[in-house]
Amino acid sequence: MQTSVPLLELSGVSINYGGIQALQTVDLVVHSGEVVTLIGANGAGKTTTLRAISRLLPVRLGAIAYAGRNITRKRAHEVVNLGIAHSPEGRRILARLSVLDNLELGAYTRRDRLGIKADIEHQFLTFPRLAERRHQQAGTLSGGEQQMLAIARALMSRPKLLLLDEPSLGLAPAIVREIFGIIQTLRATGVTILLVEQNANLALQTADRGYVLEAGRIILSGNAADLLNSDRVKQAYLG
Repeated sequence: MQTSVPLLELSGVSINYGGIQALQTVDLVVHSGEVVTLIGANGAGKTTTLRAISRLLPVRLGAIAYAGRNITRKRAHEVVNLGIAHSPEGRRILARLSVLDNLELGAYTRRDRLGIKADIEHQFLTFPRLAERRHQQAGTLSGGEQQMLAIARALMSRPKLLLLDEPSLGLAPAIVREIFGIIQTLRATGVTILLVEQNANLALQTADRGYVLEAGRIILSGNAADLLNSDRVKQAYLG
């Protein structure tokens, strides 16, 4: 039983897109050191949840707390400074800039030049393919390499909490396995991860706990192993 203050806590969070309620009173917690996954069908509100946490979307009702601190009204760059990084759906790399430039931009809130340089080299050790392509335009990378760059760029802010949105989207199975191996490595180094992933089976095999989101509401939550064995989850999401 977790007794410490959660690293992340959403309490009754509701978000509207125009007249559509995208999230409805969502409650969610992530403790330090966990991998927690959020699964659900397309349009369920998974990406909206991550965008709300990283303060890219306004919250209509409810509150978001990070390490016990209310961040509901913070700006996006402020939550990056606090220790939250977001690797978005679709990667969103800067295609005309080099791999190296993308990594440097990931550290835009930092001023420690020596630390930034050391972290870039660390990312090149973690992602050797990026090291080989450090001066190459990011838009010329393969899909898997672009996903690696998106994750590495997010890590350049030295986050305590990493929001990963659909890291396997559009990738070949071998590359997906490689990406999820990197996620396991990150967990081992102390990075807490909130993972949105279309491959519910793989996500639940990787995570400690999970939440099932349907039409903007959390309909089920629990240990990942229990959700993997849930008939309801199997029927709806595991095929």
